[in-house]
Amino acid sequence: MAQRPYGIDPDVMDAIATELKEVRNLGCELAIVIGGGNIFRGVAGSARGMERASADYMGMLATVINALALQDAMERVAVMTRVMSAINMQQVAEPYIRRRARRHLEKGRVVIFAAGTGNPFFTTDTAASLRAVEIGAQVILKATNVDGIYDADPKQCPTATRFSELSYIDFLNRHLKVMDSTAITLCMENALPIIVFGLATRGNIQRAVCGEPIGTIVH
Repeated sequence: MAQRPYGIDPDVMDAIATELKEVRNLGCELAIVIGGGNIFRGVAGSARGMERASADYMGMLATVINALALQDAMERVAVMTRVMSAINMQQVAEPYIRRRARRHLEKGRVVIFAAGTGNPFFTTDTAASLRAVEIGAQVILKATNVDGIYDADPKQCPTATRFSELSYIDFLNRHLKVMDSTAITLCMENALPIIVFGLATRGNIQRAVCGEPIGTIVH
């Protein structure tokens, strides 16, 4: 979205696609869970009086739009992708099947998971944790608009302190809002580390993949 109030910024999309290509060229298997808050956020719709399940389904459909846009941007830089949706819409995406997703990764394709878990009342964070566990991922890289996890909102509190690392229990006890507790608990139960970092800095995805100390690691 960049500085736009709504929708997709093509320059940002192209920059992300190029960076993902560089990471893929390192030999990494990449799977991407994409959100839809730039188009519609289910929780926000519910807060304005919309029935929560309907709002969540609308949010899931927004993620499919973003997934198709990212697929187009990546294939324009010669990266083969597959969009897999948790909600069946076979004209535009494959249905999510775990074994098929793993096979795509083995063949060198980048897999983009859309429509969350396919169920209302679950966030995109939970979808990312679930898919990561299902495909046997080594780490979740959560790219955000801040450069890690802070003890307060850095946009509102200039003295907020960034953590370099946190345990799962510390994260839950501090009631931090970067990811929801369901997602963190699922990662904790499966010993799956999470790296939270800023997406705006060019090259940060590759730095995270290569083990450079950026952002915050939750483990």
